[in-house]
Amino acid sequence: MSLSIIIAGLATGLLLGVFGSGGSIITMPALLYLLHVEPKSAIAMSLGIVAVTATITAIQHWKRGNVNLKVTAMFGLFGVAGTYAGALLGVITPVVIQLGLFAVVMYAAAWKMLKPKPQHRSVGAAAVIECDSGDCEAPHYGHIALHGIGVGILTGVVGVGGGFLIVPALVLLSGLSMKRAVGTSLSIVALKSFAGFAGYAGTVSVDYGLMAIFTAIAIAGSFAGSMLSHRLPAEHLKKGFGGFLMLVASYILIKSVVFG
Repeated sequence: MSLSIIIAGLATGLLLGVFGSGGSIITMPALLYLLHVEPKSAIAMSLGIVAVTATITAIQHWKRGNVNLKVTAMFGLFGVAGTYAGALLGVITPVVIQLGLFAVVMYAAAWKMLKPKPQHRSVGAAAVIECDSGDCEAPHYGHIALHGIGVGILTGVVGVGGGFLIVPALVLLSGLSMKRAVGTSLSIVALKSFAGFAGYAGTVSVDYGLMAIFTAIAIAGSFAGSMLSHRLPAEHLKKGFGGFLMLVASYILIKSVVFG
């Protein structure tokens, strides 16, 4: 087992455990550049790895009461349809376009991570605390469905779970607290990633042995990430992750799009 698999697998699990997102953004480049997997195969395998890892992590959050199953069902239903369609589109999309879109998604995620945290008034903070019980959640299901389709298509085409887009959507459209948004996001990411993997399976080559090893390490990392999320300053982690995303996105653009 190579050190690259261990590092990438742990990073995938840690990000999913701490933020409820970011797994595919690590997994796909690791498979592509560290383990030299073909681009379309890397996208498919990334979806499969994140699907299993996110499922395990989502179960942990569900046991703590941090998953809204109704929102998961609505977002997941439309997200799965969008992801499967996106995967079928991704199979025939030129690799340079897929990698270019992936880099753009990474820049967007980096911007979200590096953006200063908005200041909340004390009244707003009290409202967030009350939302932890789920009492003040008021989902806008029409908006959730549309967002699910859009994020799903993106997931299928470029191989990202879309958690960094789902979490803020759940907070804004459903009134979920951050804890419940992260847990619910993981359950949605799992559903969409399974659908994306199904869309690629049978049409591209998949190394199931490598997937199994990577997934096992990622699951271990997700347990550690769940524990770290309660101990480490989230803002410091977000800024470090954002800077890392900027570097990797720039590398992908330079290597695969500009000189590819």
